[in-house]
Amino acid sequence: MVIHLATPLRFLPETLAVRLGVPLIALAIALFCYSVAKFRAAGTPVPARKPTTVIVRTGPYRFSRNPIYLAFSMFQLGFAIWVNSAWLLATLVGAVALIHSVVIPKEEQYLEGKFGALYLDYRASVRRWL
Repeated sequence: MVIHLATPLRFLPETLAVRLGVPLIALAIALFCYSVAKFRAAGTPVPARKPTTVIVRTGPYRFSRNPIYLAFSMFQLGFAIWVNSAWLLATLVGAVALIHSVVIPKEEQYLEGKFGALYLDYRASVRRWL
């Protein structure tokens, strides 16, 4: 944001920025809340630092193994569009690359070790992102 404030680099016509960004942010918040609610309903903790107790396969987890990361990414995309900042868009690319190549593989390794074939079946049947 500091770079954007110092040197704005816009990528959309101003008339589109709010009309596209705000609904995307709202969708991201709804997806995040729904995903967290499904974790809580299944009795498994949301914070990654606590042990997972079950593989959640309902709600958004039927379509994406990582709907919370998807929600975070959609939120950042919506915010980048809303403030019309190519700089924020560029940081999204880096954030998604880091999550995709570092964070998720560690989580998948943990889940495979803990749940074995149950997790492998889930991983084979549901996409990582969407």
